[in-house]
Amino acid sequence: MQIRFLAAIAIFLGSYLPLALILLAQDVNYTLLGNGLCWRLFSQHSACVIPLGHPRFSLAILIICFICFCLTLVGLSVSRPKLPIRITESRYIPAELMSYTLPYVVSFMSIGYQETGKFVGLTIFLAWMFWITYKSGQTMLNPLLTVFGWRLYEIKYVFPNNGIVRIGRALARGDIEPGLSYPHIAVQDIVILRARTVIEER
Repeated sequence: MQIRFLAAIAIFLGSYLPLALILLAQDVNYTLLGNGLCWRLFSQHSACVIPLGHPRFSLAILIICFICFCLTLVGLSVSRPKLPIRITESRYIPAELMSYTLPYVVSFMSIGYQETGKFVGLTIFLAWMFWITYKSGQTMLNPLLTVFGWRLYEIKYVFPNNGIVRIGRALARGDIEPGLSYPHIAVQDIVILRARTVIEER
Protein backbone atom coordinates (compact mmCIF):
# COMPACT_ATOMS: atom_id res chain seq x y z
CA MET A 1 0.00 0.00 0.00
CA GLN A 2 1.39 3.37 -1.02
CA ILE A 3 1.11 5.89 1.78
CA ARG A 4 -0.69 9.12 0.94
CA PHE A 5 1.50 12.17 0.46
CA LEU A 6 -0.07 14.27 3.25
CA ALA A 7 0.08 11.31 5.63
CA ALA A 8 3.76 10.86 4.78
CA ILE A 9 4.41 14.53 5.58
CA ALA A 10 2.66 14.13 8.94
CA ILE A 11 4.68 11.03 9.82
CA PHE A 12 7.93 12.73 8.81
CA LEU A 13 7.22 15.91 10.78
CA GLY A 14 6.23 13.85 13.81
CA SER A 15 9.59 12.10 13.77
CA TYR A 16 11.31 15.47 14.24
CA LEU A 17 9.52 16.37 17.46
CA PRO A 18 12.85 16.15 19.40
CA LEU A 19 14.37 18.68 17.00
CA ALA A 20 11.43 21.05 17.57
CA LEU A 21 11.96 20.74 21.33
CA ILE A 22 15.68 21.51 20.95
CA LEU A 23 14.96 24.59 18.83
CA LEU A 24 12.38 25.76 21.37
CA ALA A 25 14.88 25.35 24.21
CA GLN A 26 17.45 27.37 22.25
CA ASP A 27 14.88 30.11 21.67
CA VAL A 28 14.27 30.65 25.39
CA ASN A 29 15.66 33.83 26.95
CA TYR A 30 16.71 32.35 30.26
CA THR A 31 17.44 35.75 31.82
CA LEU A 32 13.70 36.53 31.67
CA LEU A 33 12.65 33.37 33.48
CA GLY A 34 13.33 35.02 36.85
CA ASN A 35 10.46 37.42 36.16
CA GLY A 36 7.95 34.57 35.97
CA LEU A 37 6.29 33.07 32.93
CA CYS A 38 3.90 35.01 30.76
CA TRP A 39 2.00 33.38 27.93
CA ARG A 40 -0.16 36.23 26.62
CA LEU A 41 0.98 35.46 23.15
CA PHE A 42 -1.32 37.69 21.15
CA SER A 43 -1.60 40.66 23.52
CA GLN A 44 -0.24 43.81 21.92
CA HIS A 45 -0.38 46.03 25.03
CA SER A 46 0.74 43.63 27.73
CA ALA A 47 3.68 44.66 29.89
CA CYS A 48 4.74 41.08 30.49
CA VAL A 49 7.30 39.45 28.22
CA ILE A 50 7.22 35.92 26.86
CA PRO A 51 10.64 34.32 27.54
CA LEU A 52 10.99 33.25 23.91
CA GLY A 53 12.80 35.03 21.13
CA HIS A 54 10.28 33.96 18.48
CA PRO A 55 7.27 32.65 20.43
CA ARG A 56 4.75 32.33 17.59
CA PHE A 57 7.20 30.55 15.34
CA SER A 58 8.84 28.23 17.86
CA LEU A 59 5.58 27.23 19.56
CA ALA A 60 3.81 26.72 16.22
CA ILE A 61 6.53 24.35 14.99
CA LEU A 62 6.50 22.42 18.26
CA ILE A 63 2.70 22.07 18.22
CA ILE A 64 2.66 20.99 14.55
CA CYS A 65 5.30 18.30 15.17
CA PHE A 66 3.46 17.12 18.29
CA ILE A 67 0.13 16.87 16.46
CA CYS A 68 1.78 15.02 13.57
CA PHE A 69 3.34 12.53 15.97
CA CYS A 70 -0.02 11.97 17.67
CA LEU A 71 -1.61 11.40 14.26
CA THR A 72 1.07 8.80 13.52
CA LEU A 73 0.25 6.93 16.73
CA VAL A 74 -3.48 7.11 16.03
CA GLY A 75 -2.97 5.90 12.46
CA LEU A 76 -1.00 2.89 13.64
CA SER A 77 -3.52 2.06 16.36
CA VAL A 78 -6.51 2.11 13.97
CA SER A 79 -4.77 0.16 11.21
CA ARG A 80 -6.31 -3.27 10.70
CA PRO A 81 -3.77 -5.83 9.44
CA LYS A 82 -5.70 -8.85 8.15
CA LEU A 83 -3.69 -10.92 5.66
CA PRO A 84 -1.56 -13.45 7.57
CA ILE A 85 2.12 -14.14 6.95
CA ARG A 86 4.31 -16.75 8.60
CA ILE A 87 7.61 -15.52 9.99
CA THR A 88 10.51 -17.88 9.25
CA GLU A 89 13.30 -15.68 10.65
CA SER A 90 13.37 -12.39 12.55
CA ARG A 91 16.11 -10.13 13.83
CA TYR A 92 15.55 -7.11 16.04
CA ILE A 93 17.43 -4.06 14.69
CA PRO A 94 17.04 -1.16 17.17
CA ALA A 95 19.99 0.80 15.80
CA GLU A 96 18.23 1.20 12.46
CA LEU A 97 15.43 3.30 13.94
CA MET A 98 17.75 5.41 16.08
CA SER A 99 20.14 6.14 13.22
CA TYR A 100 17.30 7.62 11.16
CA THR A 101 16.86 10.79 13.21
CA LEU A 102 19.43 11.26 15.95
CA PRO A 103 22.39 12.25 13.73
CA TYR A 104 20.33 15.10 12.27
CA VAL A 105 19.13 16.28 15.68
CA VAL A 106 22.71 16.37 16.98
CA SER A 107 24.01 18.02 13.80
CA PHE A 108 21.70 21.02 14.19
CA MET A 109 22.14 21.67 17.93
CA SER A 110 23.72 25.06 17.11
CA ILE A 111 20.86 26.30 14.92
CA GLY A 112 18.30 28.72 16.33
CA TYR A 113 15.36 30.67 14.96
CA GLN A 114 17.37 33.90 15.10
CA GLU A 115 19.82 32.53 12.51
CA THR A 116 17.66 32.90 9.43
CA GLY A 117 20.18 31.62 6.91
CA LYS A 118 20.97 28.46 8.86
CA PHE A 119 17.32 27.81 9.57
CA VAL A 120 16.43 28.11 5.88
CA GLY A 121 19.28 25.71 5.14
CA LEU A 122 17.90 23.28 7.73
CA THR A 123 14.44 23.53 6.16
CA ILE A 124 15.84 22.74 2.72
CA PHE A 125 17.80 19.82 4.15
CA LEU A 126 14.74 18.38 5.87
CA ALA A 127 12.69 18.80 2.69
CA TRP A 128 15.27 16.72 0.81
CA MET A 129 15.31 14.16 3.63
CA PHE A 130 11.54 13.85 3.38
CA TRP A 131 11.63 13.42 -0.38
CA ILE A 132 14.33 10.75 -0.16
CA THR A 133 12.55 8.78 2.58
CA TYR A 134 9.21 9.07 0.80
CA LYS A 135 10.57 7.87 -2.54
CA SER A 136 12.60 5.08 -0.92
CA GLY A 137 9.58 3.77 0.98
CA GLN A 138 11.06 4.39 4.43
CA THR A 139 8.61 7.01 5.71
CA MET A 140 7.30 4.78 8.48
CA LEU A 141 10.69 4.53 10.19
CA ASN A 142 9.92 6.93 13.01
CA PRO A 143 12.39 6.42 15.90
CA LEU A 144 10.01 7.92 18.46
CA LEU A 145 7.78 4.88 18.04
CA THR A 146 10.25 2.89 20.14
CA VAL A 147 9.11 4.86 23.19
CA PHE A 148 5.61 3.43 22.69
CA GLY A 149 6.71 -0.18 22.30
CA TRP A 150 7.15 -0.40 18.54
CA ARG A 151 10.16 -2.38 17.37
CA LEU A 152 11.86 -2.71 13.99
CA TYR A 153 12.72 -6.17 12.68
CA GLU A 154 14.40 -7.63 9.66
CA ILE A 155 12.27 -10.62 8.72
CA LYS A 156 11.97 -13.52 6.34
CA TYR A 157 8.37 -14.52 5.72
CA VAL A 158 6.03 -16.49 3.50
CA PHE A 159 2.39 -16.07 2.56
CA PRO A 160 -0.09 -18.90 3.23
CA ASN A 161 -0.03 -21.61 0.56
CA ASN A 162 3.06 -20.02 -0.96
CA GLY A 163 6.55 -21.32 -0.33
CA ILE A 164 8.35 -18.26 -1.68
CA VAL A 165 10.48 -16.72 1.06
CA ARG A 166 10.48 -12.93 1.08
CA ILE A 167 12.78 -10.59 2.97
CA GLY A 168 11.73 -7.26 4.42
CA ARG A 169 11.57 -4.99 7.42
CA ALA A 170 8.68 -4.99 9.83
CA LEU A 171 7.32 -2.73 12.55
CA ALA A 172 5.63 -4.55 15.39
CA ARG A 173 4.40 -3.43 18.77
CA GLY A 174 5.97 -6.16 20.83
CA ASP A 175 8.00 -9.27 20.10
CA ILE A 176 7.57 -11.50 17.07
CA GLU A 177 8.70 -15.11 17.00
CA PRO A 178 9.81 -17.24 14.05
CA GLY A 179 7.46 -20.05 13.13
CA LEU A 180 4.31 -18.12 14.01
CA SER A 181 1.83 -16.38 11.72
CA TYR A 182 0.71 -12.78 12.25
CA PRO A 183 -1.73 -10.50 10.44
CA HIS A 184 0.06 -7.81 8.48
CA ILE A 185 -0.39 -4.78 6.29
CA ALA A 186 2.32 -3.43 3.99
CA VAL A 187 2.89 0.34 3.97
CA GLN A 188 5.37 1.21 1.23
CA ASP A 189 8.32 -1.12 1.92
CA ILE A 190 7.57 -1.63 5.63
CA VAL A 191 5.47 -4.53 6.92
CA ILE A 192 3.32 -3.61 9.93
CA LEU A 193 2.54 -6.62 12.10
CA ARG A 194 -0.01 -7.07 14.86
CA ALA A 195 2.44 -8.91 17.07
CA ARG A 196 -0.07 -9.63 19.84
CA THR A 197 -2.37 -11.51 17.46
CA VAL A 198 -1.06 -14.94 16.56
CA ILE A 199 -2.92 -16.79 13.80
CA GLU A 200 -3.24 -20.52 14.29
CA GLU A 201 -1.89 -22.65 11.45
CA ARG A 202 -4.43 -24.94 9.76
